[in-house]
Amino acid sequence: MYYEVIPLKLFRQDAGMLTYSSDTELQPGQLVTIPLGKFTTTGIINQKVPKPPIKTKPIKSTTYQTPIPNHLLKSIHWLSQYYLTPLPTIAQMVLPKGLDKNRRKIPETPENPPKLPIIPLNPAQKQALQGLQKCPTPTKLLHGITGSGKTNIYLKMASEALKQQKSTILLVPEIALTSQLVQVFENTFGGQVTLIHSNQTESTRHQIWEKLLISKHPQIIIGPRSALFAPVKDLGLIIIDEAHESAYYQENTPKYSALRLASFIASSLQIPCIQGTATPLVADYHLAKQHNSVITLNQKAKTTAKKPDIKIIDFKSKEVFSKNRYFSTPLLNTIKDNLAHHRQTLIFHNRRGSAPLTICENCGWQALCPNCFLPLTLHTDNYQLACHTCGHQAKIPHSCPECGGLNIIHKGFGTKLLESELSQLFPDATIARFDADNTKSTTLNAKYDDIKSGKIDIIIGTQTIAKGLDLPNLATVGVVQADSGLSLPDYSAEERTFHLLTQVLGRVGRGHIKEANAFIQTYQPDHPAITSAISADYTSFYNYLIKKRHKSHLPPFCYLAKVSITYKTEKTTLARIREAEKILQHQASLANQSTSSKSIEISAPTPAFHERTTSGYTWQIIIKSTSRQKLLGILKFLPKNSNTHVQLDPPSLL
Repeated sequence: MYYEVIPLKLFRQDAGMLTYSSDTELQPGQLVTIPLGKFTTTGIINQKVPKPPIKTKPIKSTTYQTPIPNHLLKSIHWLSQYYLTPLPTIAQMVLPKGLDKNRRKIPETPENPPKLPIIPLNPAQKQALQGLQKCPTPTKLLHGITGSGKTNIYLKMASEALKQQKSTILLVPEIALTSQLVQVFENTFGGQVTLIHSNQTESTRHQIWEKLLISKHPQIIIGPRSALFAPVKDLGLIIIDEAHESAYYQENTPKYSALRLASFIASSLQIPCIQGTATPLVADYHLAKQHNSVITLNQKAKTTAKKPDIKIIDFKSKEVFSKNRYFSTPLLNTIKDNLAHHRQTLIFHNRRGSAPLTICENCGWQALCPNCFLPLTLHTDNYQLACHTCGHQAKIPHSCPECGGLNIIHKGFGTKLLESELSQLFPDATIARFDADNTKSTTLNAKYDDIKSGKIDIIIGTQTIAKGLDLPNLATVGVVQADSGLSLPDYSAEERTFHLLTQVLGRVGRGHIKEANAFIQTYQPDHPAITSAISADYTSFYNYLIKKRHKSHLPPFCYLAKVSITYKTEKTTLARIREAEKILQHQASLANQSTSSKSIEISAPTPAFHERTTSGYTWQIIIKSTSRQKLLGILKFLPKNSNTHVQLDPPSLL
């Protein structure tokens, strides 16, 4: 007998499947040990095939008698075709590491019984659930405002799936940022919940995977995008919480979108895939509208919840910043009042460190990273300059290395500087900062109980604190500079700004405190991303941005690909990017000849946003096409090497 096998080892750039012989009957999806050149590796049985005309090697052994579910085998093929990635590379990602290692068996954990019943759905939630159940398309968009009780609907749908002996996969952006959601599911379903996350060891993840593979009982799997690869049989429901989050796109190779993969699995199995979010991605909302699969939930779950009192503070207005250049007087007065009444304040600024620019006032010299040529950020706590791209650190110069001048100044501000300012303004307050510079003992997860109980008076942070928190003592949100992300040269900058503002404003007005308020400090008070977020008006923002995307021929009106080429020297990079441009232009002209309209557009080569890194110099080409097949068709002609990188459907062009 002969079988096509997908090896887990990449044996060449365009690697696919190989044929092996076997004396025993095998099933598609079974894991086996196979010889590959001088090595031995794991492979996945794809299908039985007739005897080939060439000599074949025998399969050495069977790793597991139980095959992986058929939907995972189909997913491997789909990901390979949809993202132009070799099958072995995809297979490596789908299966856990260390399959050839012997592990200690996980001790059977007692089925801790459910503790809490599901709260009965309110009329708005019932209507939304009925809409989801009636919607004929497998993928459905649950557009629910912050605090509308989407979690309650998730619980109800997962419970119904369990009754039908079906498993559920619940995707979350990050376990650490959604601990409340995880806790609710564990309290409701007890031992039927299995968590998958990046903090687990290789051994633990392998053992969890093995346990799920052989389990005969329905499960609820909760985890980030990789949880989609959990080998559960009888999958009946996929839920994607905070579906707008960038964490659902894998940036490292193989690059893919968990949203697209989830939709493929749901379509293959004809099961529901629920994308839940208060701020849908514009491209996804447009697609869902076309398929009549948008279910709206626009009523707060708590009757006591009300919209916070939001004040826009124009940064250009000097009189309101007379007491402090970072915090407006109304915001400072409110913080003081909150402290007097034991209420919390949350200060949001999506930039860490103390100051992002260090320059010489005499000659204009700027402290740049020698690897990336990007500005070094000042960190006053350890008195160093640091690159937030590659991690390079340098001492703060006492004089200018160019002109010798002593007028070295630091411009801009980050969360560390804000923490220092607030500590001086309110010396008796308990202040905590949360960003990527936190140590393990000071992370949001480690300090969560202190935050929720109200022990921390002022919470400062980046996007880490903008998501998923439901804090009973939080009275005020202060956004220090709401437009800081709008200056980035990227088509998704406005969308990211709108999402972040909506998320952070959603932390207040949840019904815990009557007099909830927010202060939005900005240089652009009339920008649609800011005004729409403040008024919680997704529709007006969507209408604004979809017109802009249509005019600029950007997603959802085209497919995008970013071709990046990196070499150690700038000369080589320029030579190779121009060669790639010639290949792409030639293939595009051939593809465009077959249609009356121009279906493929290719940009001129340009430096990447991070042009120089430790890897060398990077230049890129952006390709737009109305046809994904034609886009994939021309990309296949590019040279296949480690210096050329293709990113399909990039969420950002930076």
